[in-house]
Amino acid sequence: MPEIVIKYKNPKTLQALKDFAKYFDFVISSKKNMKEEEFSIRGVTILPGDSSIDTSELVDIFSNKNIDAKTLRSEAWQRRK
Repeated sequence: MPEIVIKYKNPKTLQALKDFAKYFDFVISSKKNMKEEEFSIRGVTILPGDSSIDTSELVDIFSNKNIDAKTLRSEAWQRRK
């Protein structure tokens, strides 16, 4: 679905766009909505990460292993037929 960005100064403009959205079948997303728990981009729901998770234990597993993204994709992420 194509997307556009509209910048406006007058709050009445946003209200007019919301009124038009009801009749012309389009979605309005604002930066304010981006700070909520979850939001959608092109139909994909985005959830914020949990910053309280401690990932320091993973450092020992992945450090000095010379693993690059290409090798990981070719060896570990292949679908089984």
